[in-house]
Amino acid sequence: MANSSPSPARDKSILRSSLRTVEADGVRVFYREAGPADGPVVLLLHGFPSSSHMYRELIPRLATRYRVIAPDLPGFGFTKVPEERHYKYSFDALAHTVEAFVEALGLKRYALYVFDYGAPTGYRVALAHPERVTAIVSQNGNAYEEGLGDSWDPIRRYWATPSAENREVVRRNILTLEGTRFQYEHGVPHPEMVAPESYTLDQALLERPGNADIQLDLFLDYASNVKLYPAFQAYFHESKPPLLAIWGKNDPFFIPPGAEAYRRDNPNAVVQFLDTGHFALETHVDEIATAMHEFLGPVAC
Repeated sequence: MANSSPSPARDKSILRSSLRTVEADGVRVFYREAGPADGPVVLLLHGFPSSSHMYRELIPRLATRYRVIAPDLPGFGFTKVPEERHYKYSFDALAHTVEAFVEALGLKRYALYVFDYGAPTGYRVALAHPERVTAIVSQNGNAYEEGLGDSWDPIRRYWATPSAENREVVRRNILTLEGTRFQYEHGVPHPEMVAPESYTLDQALLERPGNADIQLDLFLDYASNVKLYPAFQAYFHESKPPLLAIWGKNDPFFIPPGAEAYRRDNPNAVVQFLDTGHFALETHVDEIATAMHEFLGPVAC
């Protein structure tokens, strides 16, 4: 990647991710970390149906300059929630666990990278602690109703009528290998660029006993995020955090008007579109990393 990173870019010990766990909110949170211990922190929050694995290529590209931390949210990846914890899977709960994770690591200030589910989770954390957020990078992380594409229609029906029948429709249409692969490949001009281990790993983890019901509960609770959109927007308007919305423009779930809407509340927001789909890092990691270095350099401190 062509950038002006300092000499630590050549230090392989900095580029290598450490795989760790920490107790937070009664949960064993799995996370990846790389970069200088005293560097500005960038907190990467993943989305459905992935985990910190989606950041496997981005982390070393940022770790030349930043302390990069990517946790797996409860219900995803390799984070373990003890049965006796009786965890209620909601976006409020995910945000509470992320807050506890931040506290456990002693993070006082950080830039947020939010994607998909990571957006409403991270924005809740930002509302609770706006003084900690140095900047926001939203990669297909929505906070506006105009950003919800038609692909949400089955889930909208589930919100309106949370019946067993509508729950089953969502299960059959989304929680399948075909549904997961669609999220990775739709809108990608050259889908052969998408590494098959990405969606294959996601699907294997989705198929763990009990996980489908966790995901269906979160789909239902996503309606709470839409209700919070005005609060998120008020935060953008009042706090005006430096914000980069970098978007796969062919995403069928979070469509380009959602990226453009950030400028309405924060006129200084930078909006950039990429010719790819939902999981833009699978095809445009170099472009995103370069944009982040340019954007975060003056603000993430």
